[in-house]
Amino acid sequence: MAKVTGIDIYKLLPKTNCGDCNFPTCMAFAMQVAAKKAALDQCPHVSAEAQSALGDAQAPPMLTVTIGAGEHELAVGGETVLFRHEEKFHHPTGVAIRISAGADDAEIDARLDAIAKLHFTRVGEEIGVNLVAIDGEGVDAARFGSVVEKVHGKTDLPLILLSADAGNLEAALNGAAASHPLIGPATDANWEAIAEIAGEKKLPILVRADSLEKLGELAEGLKGKGIENLVLQPDAEDLIGTLTQLTLLRRLSLEKVFRPLGYPTLAVAAGSSSEADSVAAGAAVCRYAGIVITDETDPERILPILTVRQNVYTDPTVPNAIEAKLYEIGSPGPDAPVILTTNFALTYFTVAGEVENSKVSAYITVVDTEGLGVLNAYADDKFTAESVVKTVQAQGAMDKVNHNKLIIPGLVAVLRMEIQEESGWEVIVGPEDAAGIPTFLRTEWSA
Repeated sequence: MAKVTGIDIYKLLPKTNCGDCNFPTCMAFAMQVAAKKAALDQCPHVSAEAQSALGDAQAPPMLTVTIGAGEHELAVGGETVLFRHEEKFHHPTGVAIRISAGADDAEIDARLDAIAKLHFTRVGEEIGVNLVAIDGEGVDAARFGSVVEKVHGKTDLPLILLSADAGNLEAALNGAAASHPLIGPATDANWEAIAEIAGEKKLPILVRADSLEKLGELAEGLKGKGIENLVLQPDAEDLIGTLTQLTLLRRLSLEKVFRPLGYPTLAVAAGSSSEADSVAAGAAVCRYAGIVITDETDPERILPILTVRQNVYTDPTVPNAIEAKLYEIGSPGPDAPVILTTNFALTYFTVAGEVENSKVSAYITVVDTEGLGVLNAYADDKFTAESVVKTVQAQGAMDKVNHNKLIIPGLVAVLRMEIQEESGWEVIVGPEDAAGIPTFLRTEWSA
């Protein structure tokens, strides 16, 4: 079927309007698939017959490519929209740390140890680096192979094997092919040799060229050799050029559905100062890179990159909320403060983190505001005196302490008297900013 309409797709769907695809009806989903803004496999109930009948016509405009194997397998690409608010982005950018095979063994071991520590918890979510890129430039096949073997033995993270020498890649794959690494770059000079290696072992290939036209030609040539899984790296001179080409690739793939360029992309943010590399990596995450390679291993340089990624790839269609219940920080007793906040995840985890920093054990009672922060919830009548009193009573916060004091956010100080009159509790106005909580609890709180 060369071209399909939303009606064509709808006829092959279950027509249950179950919503499991994150669209309200099967017709709405069918229209999005026809517009190449959703993939057919987002419907968990679509039949094999439907997939077969629609064939390539329903294929998403950007291929999903998998790197690695097992628990740490990483999927990149597979995006369906240019802007996150149109739907959501599906596969967060993979952050890779580069290791030079030309470095001595002690330095390689030190970098691997540092990489193992680049995992953090932010707003209740575990975030960290995803890949290790081993650069074989300037070394022979024996050295490249030994370094790949060493790294493969010391990390479970997926690997990117960087060498334009097909012989070096073949030597390196002797002990690492089963880990399903990304290999390359394939260029105008070596793509056929690398295609032979990748085809035999069914590996994804990194394709590098200095123009989009050449990237498309190489991708088509590799596809003709039976290589479907590609990652494209535009070889630009500077950051502006890289971001421009990444944006153009995204537009051509998703808006024009130009299939020769319908693949995830890779950018290298390395070679400048630490500050510049961190900024470049963050910019590449924002501007559509499926993988970003950096040399940085300092936590203070990596965490901002991961934070940008976490923010960009938050699903805008789902409230970023936690369960509204009573939480305990530390080991609160009968004299512990009772602190009120909303169930917007960023608000809660910020408040909880500052309470932990204060070293004062406390109860945090969380109001269900449908994932809105304090001011937005107040403006939308989801954070009212009535809802606060009902929540605190239902969660039993005041039953756990021998005082009747409730600390409310300073941003809604206007609710103090209304809550106090409705509940009979003593309502204390806390800081407007969570950063003020440690000082407030240490110096002003008393049961």
